[in-house]
Amino acid sequence: MKVALAQINATVGDIAGNSRRVAQAARKAHAAGASLVVAPELALAGYPPEDLLLRPAFMQACADALAGLAQELSDCAGLHVIVGHPHQFGPHGDLRSRSMAVQQRFNAASVLAGGRVLGTYCKRELPNYQVFDERRYFASGRDAGLPPLVVEIAGRRVGVLICEDAWFEEPARAACAAGAELLCVLNASPFHLDKAGEREARMAERARATCRPLLYSHLVGGQDEVVFDGASFAVDAAGQVSARAAAFEEALLVLEIGDDMVPRGALAPVPELEAQAWAALVTGVRDYLGKNGFPGAIIGLSGGVDSALVLALAVDALGAEKVRTVMMPSPYTAEISRIDAREMAARLGVRYDEIGIAPMFDAFRESLASQFTGLAEDTTEENLQARIRGTLLMALSNKLGAIVLTTGNKSEMATGYCTLYGDMAGGFAVIKDVAKTLVYRLAAWKNRQPTPRADGSVGPVIPERIITRPPSAELRPDQTDQDSLPPYEVLDAILARYMEDDQGIEEIIAAGFARADVERVTRLIKFNEYKRRQAPVGIRITHRAFGRDWRYPITSRFRA
Repeated sequence: MKVALAQINATVGDIAGNSRRVAQAARKAHAAGASLVVAPELALAGYPPEDLLLRPAFMQACADALAGLAQELSDCAGLHVIVGHPHQFGPHGDLRSRSMAVQQRFNAASVLAGGRVLGTYCKRELPNYQVFDERRYFASGRDAGLPPLVVEIAGRRVGVLICEDAWFEEPARAACAAGAELLCVLNASPFHLDKAGEREARMAERARATCRPLLYSHLVGGQDEVVFDGASFAVDAAGQVSARAAAFEEALLVLEIGDDMVPRGALAPVPELEAQAWAALVTGVRDYLGKNGFPGAIIGLSGGVDSALVLALAVDALGAEKVRTVMMPSPYTAEISRIDAREMAARLGVRYDEIGIAPMFDAFRESLASQFTGLAEDTTEENLQARIRGTLLMALSNKLGAIVLTTGNKSEMATGYCTLYGDMAGGFAVIKDVAKTLVYRLAAWKNRQPTPRADGSVGPVIPERIITRPPSAELRPDQTDQDSLPPYEVLDAILARYMEDDQGIEEIIAAGFARADVERVTRLIKFNEYKRRQAPVGIRITHRAFGRDWRYPITSRFRA
């Protein structure tokens, strides 16, 4: 038996396009001799469709697409396709005797063959944590009294599961009790660092518990702030990974399943952590701009490591011809910052312009002088510089149609070391979930890769001085980040414990951190929630990012 896992890049709401991708993968698999193709979870709708699911027209379009896909593939003799889609059972459908299921929405998977739908399975375990919100939209197939789905294909009995189902015992056990010899799992599992290893370990556990091989078909691509990494795989009944598709690219993983029921196919390597992060960020940028129709990106280049990293990512995602950089020096900008920014832009072959903001800064101060009489200069004047730059970048964005990529990292977003309507101004926050210490690791990693440069040479694209210089916002004389913040190694460790792992203040102090540092960092995190609510959407690469899975009140007096 040949089975193909169709690792596709679906777009939410592009129902016709998603259906076309599934059909193309199915025809390619059929030509390769496959009798079964497994597409990802909600492949027809894209994931997550969120409140589109509440629109009857959307649900009807998905139902029409499912029927159309079945008919389109009717000439593929002997081929079965399992595809994910949102589903409602109509009053005259398969469940006319099960009134409670009529008009409920389900996260479903249907088996298509011979021009028709052979059966539909409804997801039983609905995740409602981190970025997931499935109970808002879907009913559980188990709660609705719907049976497991097992279909005979090429002489093998195939059980269907959807994503979270395979993380629990009951759905797989029910499929096996219904006669499944092989488990096929459709997935849309958002990426975070090292998630692939966690998935494989849990699926291996499920395969061993059921004594069945398990095939895991996974979505790939970016959707707003979440990224899907692909890396579809197969495990045998002993839990050994026997095949794996490449990560972060569309693929068709063809598996041979012999009499021993061991699925065999290509085994792509698991990327190292920095490579995972880089690929996820590149995918997020490419798909956010591409799927939303932006012609290119604009980046405010400062000569610092954050904007340098965003520039390198943007060029990898879009190509140099679609990226434009602007250096906006103030009276406090060091000459080496201008030199390094210009050098990096030249290495990557992107357009580089300089717009000095000193005249505008002077004009603002002059206009406000009578209002500020008797008051010393402070962060007000610093923020004015950032807001002038934000205004210039947004003017270019309006005029050219390109999107401004902001350059603030997770450490800055956590502590509010950023300016509303200034360096936070823009349309997409590329490194919003990348802590400062990881920023340095990624910059160093990128420089170790053999990267072609604009002059035809191959070598580092980020000037070394950008990485080694003490970080500074350059908004006042001799400023460094550590004037206002603890060392980033300390800050990021506290941030990970408090924000990502939900440890309390006393618990973090007991782990060896200075009380003053812990109280300072956690106070800044709480105080700056109002800023984060106004920040652009950004790419999620950790198991907890500021965004969909961080929903804290702005007004709160809880301090532990």
